[in-house]
Amino acid sequence: MKIALIAHDAKKKLMQNFCIAYRGILAKNDLCSTGTTGRLIEEVTHLSIHKMLAGHLGGMQQIGAQIEHNEIDLVIFLRDPLTAKRHEPDVNIVVRLCDMHNIPLATNLATAELLIKSLDRGDMEWREMYK
Repeated sequence: MKIALIAHDAKKKLMQNFCIAYRGILAKNDLCSTGTTGRLIEEVTHLSIHKMLAGHLGGMQQIGAQIEHNEIDLVIFLRDPLTAKRHEPDVNIVVRLCDMHNIPLATNLATAELLIKSLDRGDMEWREMYK
């Protein structure tokens, strides 16, 4: 499975901790991320992550394009709902594309944990029929 990992600045440390906690599961999958988030995750987990551009420099659009081409199976996007983003349309497009293409999306830690545990149990195998 290909998993996209995205985190707003205020959630990057939380994403690092999430990836440390679930490193064993994540290591079995193909990972991609926006640039800064990916670098920070690699620093603490030593996981191999394909890094796109930084989110505000086009990384969100790159991940959006992969979603449109059915190349991503799961998105974990730890969002900061309290701080307005200059690139808010890019943020919203990823959420909209996940809805349009039936891609599981977690936008908070609780849902991220549910989806990653579901992935580990094999509950996400239905995504294979989309490929």
